[in-house]
Amino acid sequence: MATIEVTESNFNEIADDGIVLLDFWAEWCGPCKSFGPIFEKASAKHEDIKFGKIDTEAQPALAQGFDITAIPTIMAIRDGIVVFAQPGALPAPALDDLITQVRALDMDAIRAEISAEINKN
Repeated sequence: MATIEVTESNFNEIADDGIVLLDFWAEWCGPCKSFGPIFEKASAKHEDIKFGKIDTEAQPALAQGFDITAIPTIMAIRDGIVVFAQPGALPAPALDDLITQVRALDMDAIRAEISAEINKN
């Protein structure tokens, strides 16, 4: 699947279900440019996952909403829940490992954990 340009207007439809990997980046960012081809290659390899790129300069509200303070930042969302977020470019093997880990998550356990945390407060 091709990488999708994520904006405020299409974010909710992209991130609502399944696995979504997001790359927060900017044109002026050297590490972002070096990570771009790695992200694109993973997108072609894992067609069941949505891969989105968020230009932090063009979409400041999304960057601010997710508290992005450094780029590139890689974020994984599964079934509408952020399950991973980390600044820094990843080498291809680390990105593949992240994908494997996100696929293996027990989302029922994660939802139960979130519910318990909410009910505790």
